[in-house]
Amino acid sequence: MMATILYARVSTAEQNLEHQRTQAEAAGFQTDEVVADDGVSGITTRLVERPQGKRLFDMLRRGDTLVVRWVDRLGRNYQDVTDTIRDFMRRGVVIRTVINNMTFDGATQDPMQQAVRDALIAFMAATAQAQAEATKEAQKAGIAAARDKIEAYRGRKPSYDRVKLAEVLDMAGQGHGASAIANASGLSRAAVRRIMEAPEDAEAALARWEGVRA
Repeated sequence: MMATILYARVSTAEQNLEHQRTQAEAAGFQTDEVVADDGVSGITTRLVERPQGKRLFDMLRRGDTLVVRWVDRLGRNYQDVTDTIRDFMRRGVVIRTVINNMTFDGATQDPMQQAVRDALIAFMAATAQAQAEATKEAQKAGIAAARDKIEAYRGRKPSYDRVKLAEVLDMAGQGHGASAIANASGLSRAAVRRIMEAPEDAEAALARWEGVRA
């Protein structure tokens, strides 16, 4: 008996498995079972390596239909997605997408139809990877911008650590001058003078940067 299986994947807390199910139902798909991987990346983890993705390769038989919201649920890597779809088609499994209602199967023997089908698979797989890479770059840019804002709030990073600060204050308390302290600590004379003139400010500046990697 032929079966229709919905495969769903979520990789973040913002995504939702139930949404993919209801979206498929709203598009007219009647599924016999839902197979889902939760918290799995489509970029770093191939479908066959995912806990539930493995099940698909075991349970799908010739004549069955695999439904996915879009090909990016199968993966975000071009090679992985194209290999997966072609593998299923060789097994006689039909792949259908909820978005755009695309159908991929290996039944056709017409070379022109095969070429069009394969080109479309390649295009969609490439788009899935490109979207993932664009998202990653946007996230990196956002993190960098947030870091810049934080660093601007902290002010200039001190040239001394807590050990150096204690050394300067200790030597200053013993009556040593800025030049002698600079030579002993390895700090610039200007930095030593700033610490000596405003130790509370020096302590506050260091506190704002403690725990932050260079």
